[in-house]
Amino acid sequence: MVAFGGAIGASLRFLWGAAFLRLTGPSEFPLAIMTANVLGSFLMGAFVVLAAHKGLTYLSPFVMTGLLGGFTTFSAFSLETMTLVERGDIAAAGLYVALSVGLSVGGLMLGLWLARGVVA
Repeated sequence: MVAFGGAIGASLRFLWGAAFLRLTGPSEFPLAIMTANVLGSFLMGAFVVLAAHKGLTYLSPFVMTGLLGGFTTFSAFSLETMTLVERGDIAAAGLYVALSVGLSVGGLMLGLWLARGVVA
């Protein structure tokens, strides 16, 4: 189930990136990967609460490790950060790291908060 979820998540991340490229055009800033990480973190936060309250924790390997693990990608995050660093754009690299981490944690917190409001 993890591998199946991972295949779906990775495919969705690819499609997300392709859609972003079509919508925004080429960009030096890796916005598609950052937004995938934020969205995936939000969904993970929401799933944690819903799964616990609805008895769906058995889906965690498929959803959290596979699907959302495949969709969010901190390996690509690391690569994009180093690409910015190697280009000499240290400010953009710092901004990318701060926004990616801060917004992803914020997305997870928002997902937890909203999901708890729904199931509580």
